Amino acid sequence: MGHSSATPPNPEFLLEVAQTLARFARVEDACGDLLNLLETEAHLEQVTLCTLDRASGELRIQATTDPEFTANAKVRLGVGPLGKVFENRESASESRSGGAFLAAPAIIGESTVGLISAFHRGKTGARADLALLEAVAQFIADAMRLRKRVRDEVMAGLQEHEPRDPLKTELAQSATIVGSSDAMKGVFQLIGGVASTDATVLILGESGTGKELVAREIHTSSRRASGPFVAINCAALPESIIESELFGHEKGAFTGAISSRKGRFEQADGGTIFLDEVGELPLAVQAKLLRVLQERVFDRVGGSKPIKTDARVLAATNRDLEAGIKGGTFREDLFWRLNVFPICLPPLRARRSDIVPLADHFAEKHARAHGKDIRRISSPAIDLLVSYHWPGNVRELENCIERAVILSSDAVIHSYHLPPSLQSGESSDTAPSSTLEAAVSRLEKEMLMEALKMTNGNMAAAARRLGITERQMGFRVHRYGIDWHRYRTKK
Repeated sequence: MGHSSATPPNPEFLLEVAQTLARFARVEDACGDLLNLLETEAHLEQVTLCTLDRASGELRIQATTDPEFTANAKVRLGVGPLGKVFENRESASESRSGGAFLAAPAIIGESTVGLISAFHRGKTGARADLALLEAVAQFIADAMRLRKRVRDEVMAGLQEHEPRDPLKTELAQSATIVGSSDAMKGVFQLIGGVASTDATVLILGESGTGKELVAREIHTSSRRASGPFVAINCAALPESIIESELFGHEKGAFTGAISSRKGRFEQADGGTIFLDEVGELPLAVQAKLLRVLQERVFDRVGGSKPIKTDARVLAATNRDLEAGIKGGTFREDLFWRLNVFPICLPPLRARRSDIVPLADHFAEKHARAHGKDIRRISSPAIDLLVSYHWPGNVRELENCIERAVILSSDAVIHSYHLPPSLQSGESSDTAPSSTLEAAVSRLEKEMLMEALKMTNGNMAAAARRLGITERQMGFRVHRYGIDWHRYRTKK
């Protein structure tokens, strides 16, 4: 794509574009709202948005206010202003009476998947508007790429209770972040929208939700992917050395500074710096960070020569920074500099449909790490995982699965391999009166469910398999509230 050298588009407008794309399951359905946004907010005229139908190979106009074009019309490749831009894969600016016709293609790798055009009225500012169209086109391409990835994950992912298929597992885990819930689809859209820009991103969410994974995904999907990714936990370092860690120091700057040292911002030059737990920074360091964000320069501790930096800043916190502003622990001007493009990660309890795919992913990961053969997670174990409230989020889930992998001796993760915190009466529906009774009840219930599953809900066959009478089987199924009918549909 032929990028213009005009000033980059307003990040706040790009945020609106990303949020608009995130509201729709299909990019094509978002085109009408994008058209309105470009006309009302960017003051462009005769806007047209086209996308490629991969199934038919046809380029169609999804939305337009240009009298020359018709919505849902097919665009002939290589013919007319739209067809030529699509085929040439290059942005175009063509002078016309009263202004200029502008167009930019949406490109994924080696494929053109759509384009956007508009009329710029006036003699000046066309280059800036072309840069805006190029940015929006890239957002559309990223949105289409991410939707395809989500579809692929859903198709390749393992179904709940399904035996493990190594090929499907490998395909399902090809992406860095595991998740296909509606909440995570919105996150993927925001990541795709902002990754191609240099905008500062503030990643919000509870502890353990995967904020660093999101930061790494943004970095690897950006033009800085070949540059360094430098992460620093602002809460893990004493206040006395955090400034030196971030900005470096000169020889003799303080006791023990026997030589000059580069800080994290210098190490991240040309790449990305990730400031985890940024809400823990002392106020004095916050002021220096604000200068970096505003002017892209900083001074080493003990130095007097300003050093330029070309590091993109990504920050994360689990704290309420606005409450910190009111309490005087966080600078308001720094908050607005960091909060250019916020991404809020949902807690695991808000994305329960992702628990089983995540558990399967972690089981495979830690089985490899510990040299174990884990083929599946039992139905009772899945029930416990899904019913638990996960205060520690994805990190707690991973720890639980690693523990279960280590304890498993029969290639299956059973419910009794999970930590005691998941084995409450509320989550297991056993309400035991003693520790011994709890263990026996859990094991008995799991064996009953496994037998029913293996016999397709045949109570008599399940009883024979367990070596008990049908009457005993019926009594125990009733005691634990097991719905044996549902196993009849199992294959």
